[in-house]
Amino acid sequence: MIYSKKFIYPLMSFTMSVGLWQLVVIYSGWSQQVFPGPVAVFNSFIELIASGALLDHSIASLYRVTVGFYFGALLGIPLGILLGRTESVRFAVNPIIQFLRPISPLAWIPLSMLWFGIGDQPAIFLIFLSSFFPIVVATAIAVESINPIYFQVASNFNLSRIEMITKIVIPAIVPEVVTALRLTIAIAWLVVVAAEMIAVQSGLGYLILDSRNALRMDFVMVAMIVIGIIGLLLDIIMYKLGRLEPILAAKQHN
Repeated sequence: MIYSKKFIYPLMSFTMSVGLWQLVVIYSGWSQQVFPGPVAVFNSFIELIASGALLDHSIASLYRVTVGFYFGALLGIPLGILLGRTESVRFAVNPIIQFLRPISPLAWIPLSMLWFGIGDQPAIFLIFLSSFFPIVVATAIAVESINPIYFQVASNFNLSRIEMITKIVIPAIVPEVVTALRLTIAIAWLVVVAAEMIAVQSGLGYLILDSRNALRMDFVMVAMIVIGIIGLLLDIIMYKLGRLEPILAAKQHN
């Protein structure tokens, strides 16, 4: 019964949304060129799939998000652990992190284009910035919140610094870091679409800009729908990964 509700309720909501969309198209007085209806968008969706353009643009966007997000995580998590565990490093580096963190990644677009030119590199750089700072801060906060008694016990057992990180710090911060990664991937997906409207010539953001210039609002809406679908799938994947963590931890204890 629960699974049927999880299927039926979203289906009902989707059907009502499409119906409301069609009613707005009928009674708004806007032409199909300005505000295309569900049928026109569906036909354009099929057209873009058949031509291969939609797949190519989607892969381009996912590639940039994946590379930039992984770089942000691979550099941000170790730095966050270092900030959380080493007071001198925290005093020296944290002010710089807090100064740069509020700056929107989109504000770096002019500099990224000067540094990297046109192509994947500036978009990946912007994704990296949008991912790096939230991950660093979330990881550092998670490390600082670990109960100090665990480290006292570790010192009594003469654990090395590496053993302390692998056996105490990392297992303790995994839930908070996974949550941070889930939120960060959503931010990265938002930023890549905006970056692709300026710095590259492929991707879903570029498809929106190019379609707007060609007055193909149906293509614009197809790209918007695909962006929403991919964003939802990315969130589901990160959610599933977060659900795996307690299961793996229980198996390790057993």
